[in-house]
Amino acid sequence: MTLAGISLAYLRARPLATILNLLLLALGVATITVLMLATRQLEERMGRDARGIDLVAGAKGSPMQLVLSAVFHLDAPTGNILLADAMALAKQRAVKKAIPLALGDSYKGFRIVGSNHDYPAHYGARIAAGRLWSAPMEAVLGAEVAAKAKLAVGASITGAHGLGEGGDEHESEPYKIVGVLAPGGTVLDRLVLTSIESVWEVHEHGSPAGSPKEITALLIQYASPLAAATLPRMVNATSALQAASPAYESARLFRMIGVGVEVLRAFGVVLMFAAGLSVFIALLNALEERRYDLAVMRMLGAAPSRLLGLMLLEGGALALAGGIAGIGLGHLLTEGLGTALQQAQQAAVTGRTWNDDEWWLLAASLAVGIIAALVPAWRAYRTDVAPVLAEG
Repeated sequence: MTLAGISLAYLRARPLATILNLLLLALGVATITVLMLATRQLEERMGRDARGIDLVAGAKGSPMQLVLSAVFHLDAPTGNILLADAMALAKQRAVKKAIPLALGDSYKGFRIVGSNHDYPAHYGARIAAGRLWSAPMEAVLGAEVAAKAKLAVGASITGAHGLGEGGDEHESEPYKIVGVLAPGGTVLDRLVLTSIESVWEVHEHGSPAGSPKEITALLIQYASPLAAATLPRMVNATSALQAASPAYESARLFRMIGVGVEVLRAFGVVLMFAAGLSVFIALLNALEERRYDLAVMRMLGAAPSRLLGLMLLEGGALALAGGIAGIGLGHLLTEGLGTALQQAQQAAVTGRTWNDDEWWLLAASLAVGIIAALVPAWRAYRTDVAPVLAEG
């Protein structure tokens, strides 16, 4: 029988201990895998959503809330701002491009965003069917919205007040779907796009005649690097608006989330350490149980190095199997997390991807098993045949 065959036979002979060791290691590896996949994808997704947006101008309040609501569409807006103030800011020499946004309504949990054609163009959006809006009360669906709501060009939808499901519907002001966007992997996939005039038309009933027009936010791209030093300070100090940097607020958000991520990652490392300790104890106990068998193998001509390799192979095989199972479980859990996020109309993640760092995680799992097997392997290597055989 080969060395590998002997190792597998001994592992099968102790099914409960083997399964426990596999489970401990798999859970630790799965925890780290989920964190690795989810955080990487969310960082990449947020990076794509904030690409080319240097500054967000909106109502006074929390800068992070402003960025989350206007760029990532994950929070409620801080309020509305006067269109005149926004347009005055857009005309500043430091501003290369300014995209207005008007928020406030949703359709089945998907946000309805009023803007101009610069907004989809900014993300390089492509039309999968129909066309972009060209008149009030025309709307274009993001790919996820169209797929989940099972809507196509020509359908009509009614927006609901508020940014979540359950708000009062504007039944007298339906939107006509004139286009569907192709999937782009950006925030547009989860939005219903229309003109700002449409948002005003839906909400103008009951408003005083001649009241000033308002929007929610202005997405700004700088005209030069110098604008980064001057424009935010000028906006915050000399206007009724607030300026927030998506890059800064995103980094701050990930620092806040990072505390919880590091705690969970540490938990995964503890599980891997516990698995290594369990493998060590199991192999040490197995060595005591197999002292006579190992002595017989030596008597039949097996070299000490062969016994050393036998124990190392057992520890390595157990750890490698646990690492592979843990990575597989981590991908399944990440896919489940992505499904839950998608159902909540949030930025989804997927387990159907591979992160190159997982190779290092697999190597770390293998190292845990080999390190745990070192002491039992060395003791097997130093086994004195005669006393063991004499004991019978």
